[in-house]
Amino acid sequence: MAFDPAEHWEGYLAPPAFEEYSARYADFFRMRREDGIIEVRLHTNDGPYAHTAAAHNAWTRVWQEIGNDPENHVLIITGTGDRWMTGNPKGLNPKPASDLDPDHIYQRMADGWKLIESFVNNIDIPTIAAVNGPGVHTEFAMMSDVTFAAPDADFMDPHFWLGSPPGDGQGLALQTLIGPKRAAYHIYAAKPIPADKALEWGIVSDVLPREQLLDRAWELARFIMKRPRYTRWATHNILSRHWKKLVAEDFGFHMAHQMLANVASKSLVPDPELLADSDARKLF
Repeated sequence: MAFDPAEHWEGYLAPPAFEEYSARYADFFRMRREDGIIEVRLHTNDGPYAHTAAAHNAWTRVWQEIGNDPENHVLIITGTGDRWMTGNPKGLNPKPASDLDPDHIYQRMADGWKLIESFVNNIDIPTIAAVNGPGVHTEFAMMSDVTFAAPDADFMDPHFWLGSPPGDGQGLALQTLIGPKRAAYHIYAAKPIPADKALEWGIVSDVLPREQLLDRAWELARFIMKRPRYTRWATHNILSRHWKKLVAEDFGFHMAHQMLANVASKSLVPDPELLADSDARKLF
């Protein structure tokens, strides 16, 4: 930075440095930064990212650390290999939510609630997602300013299929981008939206061969970086304002209903019988 508060403000407490937080979260995210552009790559053991409760908990703080670092000017989010993310539905919920300790339920709710709020409200720089393949939890990609996708990427909300309301942000993003009628059908039927259809419906900005995906994201990021900082900041806030309003007005309603239903149903989520009901989904 041209202006260093530490040189002018006595008692200034600097936020964690890139070297500190990139190392802290290295088990979940590989980060690199060049000329103000920070790339955050989801991974598990340097392979496709497999979702866990621990990673879910870390996301909120990752977005905060990135947003708090004034050396970050453009954010690129991507995955590893040929998948955006791999779910692990059998391992995340060993028993029904109604059997969990209240503080455990609270932590899971807080993690799911705050990670969406943190992404939308704490990151005030242009955001680019490069969805490198199929996977779950694409709400961050869909809520980014620009979203690129590989040809085999898809977008779906599996919650209703697995016995839970769609409350974690994926359904909210789909409703916003493709409209309530399309979203309702794809949520009830757990019907994936392939990349070409996602482009047609406005979920993604462009579909590119996987080997070109990240290069295009960096090319756009460098183009963005040529513009003044205030212009970049203001443009992101203009382009993301609808997400901020939507999260403030509706996301809490979605999340609260998901948690209520998960506890009140007294059933395991995902229900093993529903998880096995993959043949039924082919009907749609």
